[in-house]
Amino acid sequence: MSNILVQMLLIGLAAGVAGGMFGIGGGAIMVPAMVLLLGMDQKFATGTSIAAQILPIGILGAAVYHRSGNINIKYAVMIALGLVVGNLFGALFANQPFISSETMKKLYGIFLLLIGARYLFFR
Repeated sequence: MSNILVQMLLIGLAAGVAGGMFGIGGGAIMVPAMVLLLGMDQKFATGTSIAAQILPIGILGAAVYHRSGNINIKYAVMIALGLVVGNLFGALFANQPFISSETMKKLYGIFLLLIGARYLFFR
C-alpha cells in the first residue's frame, strides 16, 4: 500500500475515533490533517472529506449509542435533512470563483476558534 494511502487511512481512523467520541464529524479532523500535514489545497481537502462521508460511516457508532439509550431518532432525522440541504448550499458557496482556498482556510480557522472559545469559556 502506498504511503499516501496509509496516511489517508490513519487520518480516517483518527477522524473516526474523534467522531465516535465527540460527534464532531470527520471534517474537523480530516480537513486540517489533509491541509496541514499533507499539503492539500483547502477546497480539495474539503471535497475529499465530504466524499469520504457519503457512506453511512456512523452506523456502528450510532448502534452503540442507541443500545445505551443515547439517541433521539426524530432529532437525528431532522438534523440529517438539514445536513443534506446545508451541505448543498455550503458546497455551492465554497466553489464560487470569488471564494479562494485561502479565504476558505481563514473562514474555517475562525469557525474553529469560535467553537473552541465557546467550549472553553462559556457554558
